[in-house]
Amino acid sequence: MHTKSIKQLSTLLQNKEISAVALATHFLDRIAADNSNAFLHVDRALTLAQAAEADARIAAGTATPLTGVPIAHKDLFVTQGWRTTAGSKMLANYASPFDATVVEKFRAAGMVTLGKVNCDEFAMGSGNENSAFGAVQNPWDKNAVPGGSSGGSAAAVAAGLTPAATGTDTGGSIRQPAAFCGITGIKPTYGRVSRFGMIAFASSLDQGGPMARSAEDCALLLTAMAGFDERDSTSLSPEQGGVAEDFSRELGQPLTGLRIGVPREYFGEGLAKDVEAAVRGALAQYEKLGATLVDISLPNTALSIPAYYMIAPAEASSNLSRYDGVRYGHRAAEYKDLQDMYKKSRAQGFGPEVQRRIMVGTYVLCHGYYDAYYLKAQKIRRLIAQDFDAVLNGPNAVCDVIMGPVAPTVAWDLGDKTDDPVANYLADIYTLSTSLAGLPGMSIPCGFGTGEKNSKRPVGLQIIGNYFGEAKLLNVAHQFQQVTDWHTRTPAGI
Repeated sequence: MHTKSIKQLSTLLQNKEISAVALATHFLDRIAADNSNAFLHVDRALTLAQAAEADARIAAGTATPLTGVPIAHKDLFVTQGWRTTAGSKMLANYASPFDATVVEKFRAAGMVTLGKVNCDEFAMGSGNENSAFGAVQNPWDKNAVPGGSSGGSAAAVAAGLTPAATGTDTGGSIRQPAAFCGITGIKPTYGRVSRFGMIAFASSLDQGGPMARSAEDCALLLTAMAGFDERDSTSLSPEQGGVAEDFSRELGQPLTGLRIGVPREYFGEGLAKDVEAAVRGALAQYEKLGATLVDISLPNTALSIPAYYMIAPAEASSNLSRYDGVRYGHRAAEYKDLQDMYKKSRAQGFGPEVQRRIMVGTYVLCHGYYDAYYLKAQKIRRLIAQDFDAVLNGPNAVCDVIMGPVAPTVAWDLGDKTDDPVANYLADIYTLSTSLAGLPGMSIPCGFGTGEKNSKRPVGLQIIGNYFGEAKLLNVAHQFQQVTDWHTRTPAGI
């Protein structure tokens, strides 16, 4: 049951071959037996109550295709009933009085919440090792990271603990863990999915998205979670293109004539040979499906790392200033005065990586450094967006989608990069530019590494599209998954 797709589970539920309560119980039992640290909070009674509601909807004939299907939420989305910690001691016991818009939308569709899944603290990390509650193990190899920051989401789906999970992507945090765990994940166009109730890291970059086994599953999930939200100032209005859509509408369209841009900057120094071989194999499969490969250049790709690590920490510094020990969150037990309370509460509540990024962000926003660092990074961000625009839009457009690796290597060993934050940052080289440009991008499994250790660690193919091009992206991924089985493979013992 735990290896079936969302569509298959939906059919079983609608045909009353299984009840939502029985399905939820099956996954709750698997979660209870799991020791990967993927889940941070489970409430069996709450989940089964939601499942009973779903069964009532199915019996009444008011169900949607997602009614009764279980889902787990990344611990950045606030939820009533389940704790919301953002993977941080700062919010270790926080109970939200309301649900995030994304959570509301899935509840309205009748999905059943299984619990909250682990993540890097405040979404800051590439390996899920920055969680205050311990690292998550990759189900393909317990010695490997699952990727980050949505590592708990990806690991839970790959391990068959949930058929679906929400994730957030600021610089690659849906795509990279999806690649490392051999599942499918999509980051929509910035503003497509409401950020209301999604704990902020970098407001001009954060975007929620679905994670599941297949592109078809992700299309069903994105249809439910996307749309305009007046409570989110960054949500795209209907006039801007933020309308409700059926993202399954293009599934089944042939790929004949599809032009795939292959950036030469994505295949240079630093890309592991086994990752390149898997990605090249996927590109060859697309040619068999009727697509044409086009050599392109995205010349400012290398600048995405310094630009991102100026912009994102600056916004984090501002967003995390609210955690001061006064209104909510961790407060130091002992302090001399208000200033001392601020210092001790933040020093105790935030982990090393979060403190590092707050310090960097505060520095680049300081008077005298703003123009030299933050403003210049924003100008580079515009150049990066123009690189994509030049190949995807206008009379000189040469491609319909862009493909390449998600990360330079397969998942690394737990602890390998803990003491080297720059090495962690460099792992995002192929995903950051898409986020800086606000474009949609996704990862689908396309193979495995090579060698004794890497042969059981998945490789992800990144597919980048034009603004509002999610339906096309999902079909491009779906067609590949119709003729390959990478997305159906599961770790040993699952």
